[in-house]
Parts: sequence; C-alpha cells; structure tokens
Amino acid sequence: MDRRLRSGIFVAALITGLATTPAAAAAPPPAPSTDGMLAAMQRDLGLTAEQAATRLATENRANETNLVLRKDLGGTYGGGWLADGKLVVGVTSPSAATEVRAHGATARVVAHSEKALDTVRSSLDRNKSRAPRTVPGWYVDVPSNTVVVLSRPDATDTAWRFVRSTGVAADAVRVVASDESPRPLIDVVGGNAYYIGSGSRCSVGFSVNGGFVTAGHCGSTGATTTQPSGRFAGSSFPGNDYAYVQVNSGNTPIGAVNNYSGGRVAVAGSQDAAVGSTVCRSGSTTGWHCGTIQARNASVTYPQGTVSGLIRTSVCAEPGDSGGSLLAGSQAQGVTSGGSGNCRTGGTTYFQPVNEILQAYNLTLVTSGGGDPDPPGECEGSLTGNLSSGASAIQPNGSYYQSTRSGTHTGCLDGPSGTDFDLYLQKWSGSSWVDVAGGTTPNADETVSYNGTAGYYRYRVHAYSGSGTYTLGYTRP
Repeated sequence: MDRRLRSGIFVAALITGLATTPAAAAAPPPAPSTDGMLAAMQRDLGLTAEQAATRLATENRANETNLVLRKDLGGTYGGGWLADGKLVVGVTSPSAATEVRAHGATARVVAHSEKALDTVRSSLDRNKSRAPRTVPGWYVDVPSNTVVVLSRPDATDTAWRFVRSTGVAADAVRVVASDESPRPLIDVVGGNAYYIGSGSRCSVGFSVNGGFVTAGHCGSTGATTTQPSGRFAGSSFPGNDYAYVQVNSGNTPIGAVNNYSGGRVAVAGSQDAAVGSTVCRSGSTTGWHCGTIQARNASVTYPQGTVSGLIRTSVCAEPGDSGGSLLAGSQAQGVTSGGSGNCRTGGTTYFQPVNEILQAYNLTLVTSGGGDPDPPGECEGSLTGNLSSGASAIQPNGSYYQSTRSGTHTGCLDGPSGTDFDLYLQKWSGSSWVDVAGGTTPNADETVSYNGTAGYYRYRVHAYSGSGTYTLGYTRP
C-alpha cells in the first residue's frame, strides 16, 4: 500500500486519551494571529472589536461541531449552516435530530440529504452544455435544502426547461432571478502579486511544499512566473479552477496571508467552515475584505465554461484579485475564482476549495508552525495495536515522544479493511494534550502531517467504526 502523505481536513477529537504527563513540558506554540481579520470584520461587517473576536470564537466552535456531526450522521446529514451565530443542522430523520441537539446545535428535519442535493448538482454539471446563456450558475443551498439555479430575471422559464431536461427532481431545485455575470478575475493579483508570462498577474493563494496554489485560469501548465519566479506544474480550468506553481530556489513559502494593513494573518490549517461562517479574502486590487459563506458545491458558468464545486460568498472582489486567499479565522478555505459586482457596491465571489487543490496535486499546506515543510515521504517505524469499535489507544506504546527542534511530523495509519479508523497528532500545551493535526476520513487508512515547533507529541488512534489490528508508522524532526 502506498503510504505517502496526503492532505486531510483536521477535525477536533471528542475523546482525549490518557498518558503520563511530561515532567517538563515545552511552551505551547503561539496562537495564530487574526488581528488583520478582526480589523477587516469591523470595517466590512460593522462590528466592534469585541463583537468580531466573539464571533470568530463562536463560529470556530460551531464549525468543529458541524464537522463531527457530518461524519456521525452519515446519509441523514442534510448540511450545516450558521444562523444568528448558532449552528443549524439539517437531518432527514427525527432520530438524527436528537443527536444534533445533544451536541448543542439546532436540528431541522429536511426532505433531502446533503448527498442527494450534491447528486442533483452533479446532474446539472453533467448537462452543463445544455445550460442557456441566461443561466450563470447553480449551487447547493443547504438552508433552503435545495439546489439553486440562477437565471436572468426575464428568462426563468428557460431555466426551468433546462432543469427539466436534466431529469433531476423538481422539488429539489429552486430557480432564483439574478443579475450576476461572473467572469474570471485574471488581470491582476490578489494576496501577494506574481506575474505570468509577458506581464499578466494573479494572486498567490496559499503556500505549499515547493511553491503555492492559485487559480487555474491564471495560467496553463508550463507557463512561467516572476515575483516569485517559477512555473505552473499543474493547472485545471474550466471544470475546476485550480493550479500549482513550483517556485525556484531562493523563494521561501511562508504560512501567512497579507492583510494589507502592514501585517500578516497566520495560516494554521485548512478546516472547512460551515455555510454562514465569516470569511475574509486577500487580493492586491482591493486588499482585505470580509463577508460570509453563502453556499458550498456551487457551479458557475463563465464565458470559458462551467466550474463546479466552488464556495459561494458575499465577499467582494474585482478583476485582479484572482487566485488570492480566502480564510475563516486562521483556516485556509479557498482561492479566488471569479464573481460579479465590485468592492464599492458589493457582489458575489466564488472560490475554489483549497483542500481539493491539495489533494489533486498531493501537496502539504505550509502553516504558521514554520517555513517550507519537508516534502512528503514514507512514514518510518512500525507500531501495532488492536482496538474494538469506539476505543482509542495512545502511541508510541501508551506514552509520548520529545522533539527538540522545529520541523515536520508525519504519521501513517493502516487500519483493518472495512473499518473507519482515525488518527490524531497531539501536542502537550503545558497543562493538557491538544490536537494539532488529524486524519478523519471515512476510511481505514489515514495520514497526518504537521509542521510544528519543539515540544512533546503523541498520536491517538481511534476506532471510529469497526474493530481489528492496526499498524502506525511515524517520523519526527
């Protein structure tokens, strides 16, 4: 089995395993700075400093709960969103609603699961060539439990004819009048500027091992860049809107985003934020602006073709902000794709999710733990154990290990076939063990990678579903 590292979404563990407390614990790493985001939230959302800080903390807790419920509820999960700062979760059965309420969230019984809505969206994507020019796009709208198809106000009948031609269930679709005219924001850059070929420019999205990710419409594979110098090692547009630029030696990827107020916002990971969450975008044309996530799994038809799986937001943007960074707190969300409107009157902007880019090119996000991480490699060592369903184990051998320098920690878990085993990397904060990275897919095998400072670390293996023998390999700086 190929045990090379792959990017994953970190989900906070619900159960903390027990182990001997280190006698002399290292100081915890500094908390990621969100000062730039707080200032922009005050400006764009009309909040006080205290309101902005409270909102970020509240939404962070809600997003962690939403990710746990999404996994626990399985096929009954109908999507999660924030309403008035509180987490609402759609479910397709009353019994699932009980579990939602047990987690402190509000339950709403809905007709369609998130998976069913995504199937409708996928059907529309497969038939995108039939979509009339009066339909600028469509997206999964979890609060209304429908797929919204956007249409020019004078052509909604045409939009409905398109929907019916795809064979999707009409009760799962809403046609909404819209004046949007999305276009790729390609002319100049967002985040920190970089230049393509003879002079067009776009945005650095997020630093990764060996370079950075950005929008696919900014350049094709093989195109060269300057400031920083490099080349497009991969690019996909339309269909997707993502690219990976490998930078030349002398350029150092940093896990931070320009807040255009003389500082940087640290990037701590890439945990997905729920619909309704506050997000902020960095772009060189318009700087730093904030709004909220309106939908995920949106499909948008540009003049060049349809792009699917995007994040729809109320954040403003203008031509030249393409490829730039979208953050929820310190968590990377996506890179700027396109949109409509501007930052004087407002508008709608779409973002390519960053985790899809990391997975497509097998990349590791550079976080605030340090600079460019070591390239992904094989996990070394071999620890074994046996777990019954629901149980956890601490490794190595019920204890912990010490790292005396900064660098990349990697872990590879090989669980029993047909089970769902999860892997968490924990660091000693001085008073408790704190999750710093995790692999929580619905599979038996997981990998984690964390670029961290010196300190005490350990792994927690959790048998989320199923029982059997597992093997864990890991490396440390």
